[in-house]
Amino acid sequence: MKFSVFQVSRKGGREKNEDRMGYCYTRESGLFVLADGMGGHPEGEMAAQLALQTVAAFFQKAARPAVHAIPEFLTGALMAAHHQILRYSAEKGMLDSPRTTLVAAVIERGVAHWIHCGDSRLYLVRDGVLVTRTRDHSFSEQQAQMGLPVTHVNRNILFTCLGSPQKPIFDISAAIPLQQGDKMLLCSDGLWGSVPDVEIARTLGGHPVSQAVPELAELALRSAGPHSDNVTILALEWETPDAFESTRGISTDSITDGMFESTIQNTGNIDTDADELDDAEIERSIAEINEAIKRTAARRTS
Repeated sequence: MKFSVFQVSRKGGREKNEDRMGYCYTRESGLFVLADGMGGHPEGEMAAQLALQTVAAFFQKAARPAVHAIPEFLTGALMAAHHQILRYSAEKGMLDSPRTTLVAAVIERGVAHWIHCGDSRLYLVRDGVLVTRTRDHSFSEQQAQMGLPVTHVNRNILFTCLGSPQKPIFDISAAIPLQQGDKMLLCSDGLWGSVPDVEIARTLGGHPVSQAVPELAELALRSAGPHSDNVTILALEWETPDAFESTRGISTDSITDGMFESTIQNTGNIDTDADELDDAEIERSIAEINEAIKRTAARRTS
């Protein structure tokens, strides 16, 4: 597995940056994840950080060195992240829980799967053309899909997220085989809220990710002006030899089966006394999720 990857997070005109992002990989599998802590609720940065740490912990446990049942893994990891945020809120005695969006992708054997909740997006670009992108869980996106007029006022109103009292709504992609040179981009709404999809695809398709990502971040901040949102972008280019040699390329060919690399960790940028997830807790959550999957499958066949 070979890919080039680049990530950047730029603080806009907000009081603080509540976005989080990172990636992990083993010899045969890669995880790319981004979360945008939601304003209007307390400790959005904590919700985003907990989401990343939980998904990364699940990946480390599941990728040995491949995940194999990727849709089930993504569902379980997202729901575990949601419950970790609720647990944190309960332990703190908070009247309102922290909340976050989440978008995560797993690439294995040249095939990509992804999951998302909220309005952090994933774009897949091939030869400078947008192949697909996630559809936001927002009222404005619903209106657009129904052909109704969309007003700027309701653009950022979401009907689901992680950390809310209601069970999160999420979408999982079909398996998408990647072609050499495909580019995948995960971003917060600070990018797509200021830069049109066609411009994102054009910039991403026309440059290596190490150049396209900072260029898009700067364009978003410039376009939005002094009141811009935070802009967080994580992008990768799939198995392009020239780009691999000239930018931040990662090859997993030399990684042994037991190795796990990650840029996601407990960060000192936020105040937290929450413990790291231990093996027993992860195993317990995975067992609960597997039981739920079995019950669902039994109901479908009965």
